[in-house]
Amino acid sequence: MNNTNEMKLIFDSRSSNESFARVTVASFMTSLNPTVEEVSDVKTAVSEAVTNAIIHGYENEVHNICIRCRTKERTLYLEIEDEGKGIEDVKRAMEPLFTTKPEQDRSGMGFSFMEAFMDRLEVESEPGKGTVVKMEKTIGKGRKLWTIQSL
Repeated sequence: MNNTNEMKLIFDSRSSNESFARVTVASFMTSLNPTVEEVSDVKTAVSEAVTNAIIHGYENEVHNICIRCRTKERTLYLEIEDEGKGIEDVKRAMEPLFTTKPEQDRSGMGFSFMEAFMDRLEVESEPGKGTVVKMEKTIGKGRKLWTIQSL
C-alpha cells in the first residue's frame, strides 16, 4: 500500500485567502489523525508563511502563492512558494524580532513561530525570484497510535 498523498493549491495573494489556505492544509492533514493541538500548530505555521508572502514577498500586490502538501506515513511536508521580491539575507530574516516593515507593526516573529510549531523549517530565497518555505511535522509523536489491529 502506498502511504503517500499529495495536493497542490494555487491562490491569489490576498489577505482574505490566508484563512482559506490554513483551513485547506488542516483538512488535507486529517488523514494523519492529528490532535487539535497538532492541527493548530500547522495552521499557525501556514498562516505565518502565507502572510509573509503577501506582505513581504509581494508587498500587497496580487500574484500567485502555491502550497504543495504531501503526507508520507506520519509526516506532513509543506512547501509555500511565492515569486515575489525574495529575501536578501535569509539568516537575518529568520532572527526573532527582525522585520523589514516595523511601520506596519510587524512583530518579526513569523519564522520563529514556524520553527516553534513545526519539526523542521527551511527557507530558500533568491532576490528578485521569490521564496520557498519548506516545513515538516510528524504527527503523533509521543502518543500511542491505536489502530484497528491493535485493539
